Amino acid sequence: MTEQAGRPFLYVVVCAAGIASGVGELVRAAQEKGWEVGVLATPAAMNGFFDTAAVESLTGRPVRSAWRSPADPRPFPPPDAVAVAPATFNTVNKWAAGVADTLVLGTLNEACGLGVPVAVLPCVADALAAHPAYRESLARLRGMGVRFGGPYTGEPEEDGSRPEFGWTRALELLHAD
Repeated sequence: MTEQAGRPFLYVVVCAAGIASGVGELVRAAQEKGWEVGVLATPAAMNGFFDTAAVESLTGRPVRSAWRSPADPRPFPPPDAVAVAPATFNTVNKWAAGVADTLVLGTLNEACGLGVPVAVLPCVADALAAHPAYRESLARLRGMGVRFGGPYTGEPEEDGSRPEFGWTRALELLHAD
């Protein structure tokens, strides 16, 4: 556990999916459960998928998307756990392949290498979820100990409503044994 007032530190990773606008729900729920929270976002997610200023206000920390220079201090302590919500097709596949071309992917790969618990709530359309590469990526990441909730497609129900994403499921997955 980090030395953040004796509270564990959670990295929340946000990918570019329409549902990302609700990430504050996960941040608040984690804080209520005693976590300190830092948010990382894919570069695409930083392009209006969620309110970065509101999330920064909730956490008291900047939302990180880019690598820091070696001379800059680390803005977050090491994570005690990571929650990826929403996780996109692209991020899941690149992560499983060991690609680390963004801060998010580098952090996810490092977390797995260090044995940090990781929970993932995918938001992937049915057609993409059926792709063989995606299924193989899920199997590979599960084999590395990554815990998955879902699936969630974001597709409207027959009555036109959208199903709930279930943000707090990530926290439940982190505590499942």
